[in-house]
Amino acid sequence: MADDNNWYKIENISKVDSPSLLVYVERVKENIRLLKTMIDDPERLRPHIKTNKCKDVAELMIANGIRKFKCATIAEAEMLGMSAAADVLLSYQTVGPKLQRFIELVKRYPSTAYSSIVDNVGAANEISDAFSSARLKANVYIDLNVGMNRTGIAPGEDAFNLYMHCSRLKRIRPVGFHAYDGHIRNPNINIRKADCDQAFEQVEAIRTRIIDSGMEEPIIVAGGSPTFPIHAQRGKVECSPGTFVYWDKGYTEVCPEQPFLPAALVLTRVISLPDASKLCLDLGHKSIGPENELARRVFFVNAPQLKTVSQSEEHLVVEAGMGHSFKVGDVLYGMPYHICPTVALYERAFTVKNNKVKGEWMTIARDRKINC
Repeated sequence: MADDNNWYKIENISKVDSPSLLVYVERVKENIRLLKTMIDDPERLRPHIKTNKCKDVAELMIANGIRKFKCATIAEAEMLGMSAAADVLLSYQTVGPKLQRFIELVKRYPSTAYSSIVDNVGAANEISDAFSSARLKANVYIDLNVGMNRTGIAPGEDAFNLYMHCSRLKRIRPVGFHAYDGHIRNPNINIRKADCDQAFEQVEAIRTRIIDSGMEEPIIVAGGSPTFPIHAQRGKVECSPGTFVYWDKGYTEVCPEQPFLPAALVLTRVISLPDASKLCLDLGHKSIGPENELARRVFFVNAPQLKTVSQSEEHLVVEAGMGHSFKVGDVLYGMPYHICPTVALYERAFTVKNNKVKGEWMTIARDRKINC
């Protein structure tokens, strides 16, 4: 797909209020196509749905032969069930009320094969007991900590014992390991690969030990966007990139070797001129992911010279320089540095085709609950 310098400009922009999330449909389709060219078999793709949280996007991927998905919330898992996804991994340990919601989800969408993760004996026992009461059986992946240091069990003796423990529970079936390595993100692909390979050695070792014990070969679900092209070369690993579908400024910088196109922007307007050199935009914390430092929250595609000065709930102040020509009402197209939390701020995205807003995609899985 040709990368026209004016790909982002919208002809009927006067009909679109701001701030708004814009999704460029043809670019989304191209990113799905590109994803499939980067791996030998689409059966090894298990995209993370957290970026888009959108039934329309899920259905586009399914129509393109992607059957398996990964998600982080019950709502995302339900949205995938509503989309008739064949296989869904909830990469979140189900504890407390979430466990009962998960069981309700499994019952409600029987044509979707659901699984979840576990990283300790207590949670495994609780899952087994709950599924026993529901007269169901749970497929689980052992969550491995390969350096992210937020969830998971170290991929050694304890992880092996947990796998064996799960195999003895009546209502749990261990099917593999989940190894998210989101901490590996060096912009140099050679350094990133070396770091990734080193972390994955531990996963390979425990997989081999499970096979040597006489059990069925475990499935490995590994990586995110930065390590996707590395895991894609391993042959027996299911890969879980998520950001690829919309892409963002952050991964454009971190992953320059990946050819994905930015496909989602935020529309904002100049609403005030605080002084001779500054602009105030309607792009506050509630409109774009605010977790990064000020300079790394948004990049303006049609005004790259603008520098962020401050941000509050509803406003973003930028430095334009003395003698600038901006006026109140001017439109700016912002590329988020982190698209995932930005998408979650919008209940809908306006879809753009041939430089015109044509419709809407609802971000239904941004809600904490749909039905289950």
